[in-house]
Amino acid sequence: MTDEQTPQPQLALERIFVKDLSFEVPGAKVFTQEWAPEIEISLGSAAEQLDPTHYQVVLTVTVNAKNQGGTAFIAEVHQGGIFLIENVPQEQLGHLLGAYCPNILFPFAREAIADIVTKGSFPQLLLAPINFDQAYADTLERQQQAPQPAVTGNA
Repeated sequence: MTDEQTPQPQLALERIFVKDLSFEVPGAKVFTQEWAPEIEISLGSAAEQLDPTHYQVVLTVTVNAKNQGGTAFIAEVHQGGIFLIENVPQEQLGHLLGAYCPNILFPFAREAIADIVTKGSFPQLLLAPINFDQAYADTLERQQQAPQPAVTGNA
């Protein structure tokens, strides 16, 4: 097959959507206390193949804010995206779905978190940029270092 006949890899973002969004303030007492929060942020992503050329990638961002020992608020967004991915070598697909696509979704998740926290009557919260390439590489390394289950067989 010549280069002209080789299908070119394609990646296109077709849709971005908020799959789920939640915000909880367990107690109103937080509004009468001095604001000196401890912020914990957790991230996760998942990918699902919808058809031969479309994937849904969902980036989950959870923010847990504690103030004076109690939970001030919990904000969580599941930011979804539908991606067209065609003619991409299988060995590159994991990186696209695990790092590249979440990187595209993060600014939208960041905006949703900032908006819901502000609407919850708390000071603006801007999440710092995330290096999803490094996070993906760290995940692969942890998976490779995990103990492999012993294989037993009957001889």
